[in-house]
Amino acid sequence: MFTIGEFSRLSHVSSRMLRHYDAIGLLRPAHTGAENGYRYYDAAQLPILLQIENLKSYGFTLAQITELLTLPREELVQRIHCRRLKAYEELHGFRKTLRRMEDEIVKMEGKSMVQDKYHVIVMNTPPQRVFGIRRKVSIGGIHDLFQELKEEIGKRGLKRAGATQLIYLGEEFSYEKMEVEAQVQVSGEHPEIQELPDQLCVATTHMGPYERVKDAYDAICSWLSEHPEYQVSGPGIERYIKDEESVSDPEELETGVLFPVTKAE
Repeated sequence: MFTIGEFSRLSHVSSRMLRHYDAIGLLRPAHTGAENGYRYYDAAQLPILLQIENLKSYGFTLAQITELLTLPREELVQRIHCRRLKAYEELHGFRKTLRRMEDEIVKMEGKSMVQDKYHVIVMNTPPQRVFGIRRKVSIGGIHDLFQELKEEIGKRGLKRAGATQLIYLGEEFSYEKMEVEAQVQVSGEHPEIQELPDQLCVATTHMGPYERVKDAYDAICSWLSEHPEYQVSGPGIERYIKDEESVSDPEELETGVLFPVTKAE
């Protein structure tokens, strides 16, 4: 048997909370002294307390937990699964709210917020083995281009082995028509596989929906203006670190924006 103080130290749950659990009937002591009213807990109650604390951290109320502790394991798992889906909905809502707040701050403070939001670095990208297809497309045709890329690697018996990326090859950006190459890192052998060497790049990562990826470009432009020793030496690259196939929510997307550079001696 453990006193309430000992049980509190073992479980890292305060004595005050243990008394509250007792008062509402969630977790009663194994024994209460008849003369002094002291609460005593059994070691077998530690797993129950741990489950209560876990369920509470998942967002269940104490009233809900009282019911959950009585359920068969299969039904409890289902309830936790439903709570997980609800938590994803709440997370999506929080992320959208955060983005609205960021947009409002940008409007009020100007571009300084954009620079604070993105961490721009200079990095050496590793060599890559990629398969790619080059087309002239509108901005709205990029999704279809990657669907075509997926079909083409399947026809050649290749397997995706890393991130997809888009190389902007035209002399200027155009919403209506621009030359691009969609690439994907692959495993397998085929004469059309390209061996891309490592290269020095200035880069940053955009988190969330693609519609705001321009902010990442703005951050890189600001960084380059402050570091004239670096000169852009190649076409821009959008690397889809977490793309539509790997996330369930656009807020979870991660897009790397990279520009090859050379550094003046």
